[in-house]
Amino acid sequence: MPKRSARRLSIAFASVLAVAAALAPSAQAGLLVESAGDCEEQSASQVFLPWLDVANYVLAPGGAAESADGWTLTGGAGVAPGNEPWNVHGAGDSSSLSLPSGSSATTGAMCVGIEHPTLRFFAKSSGAGPLSALKVEVLFEDSLGLVDSLTIGYAGPSGSWTPTAPYVVGASLLPLLPGSHTPVAFRFTPQGTGSWRIDDVYVDPYGRH
Repeated sequence: MPKRSARRLSIAFASVLAVAAALAPSAQAGLLVESAGDCEEQSASQVFLPWLDVANYVLAPGGAAESADGWTLTGGAGVAPGNEPWNVHGAGDSSSLSLPSGSSATTGAMCVGIEHPTLRFFAKSSGAGPLSALKVEVLFEDSLGLVDSLTIGYAGPSGSWTPTAPYVVGASLLPLLPGSHTPVAFRFTPQGTGSWRIDDVYVDPYGRH
């Protein structure tokens, strides 16, 4: 290709990029951004080390489930007596969240990095059939400030308390806050028959370094 033609092609391509950038919508802050706080790094600990998980986790908002503070509860979900038996959050804890069929529980907003953060918690079920499950979703904002949801996993039925597998939140979430952080919340919804209990919801907010 002649140099003059190549130069004209480069100028045209640059012009297209400039127009596209000018027309692209700017990011808008929504409710998750406004409620996620200042995103300062929190104190983390290896709460799942007894299960050979060396990641450092922080408690999700309301994650200890000692009260309904920090949670949005629907369909009869609520705090009930009975803690997971290992008391990883504190020896004095005595409650967990009860999730009957048709209910849901959503944590408050918190900040995570975009380097594959993970979620982990304790769960047990009662009266759940073999096809029952607890759906786990991450809620995040798009560039217009609208809240979207993404299913990140399902917990299978278990008649006794057990730590779940780590659920990878994903690195494709749009960072809307300084420092490549994204405000997220987590929603738990029973699927099928039976009821569920969850407790001590933790997030490895910056991924496995």
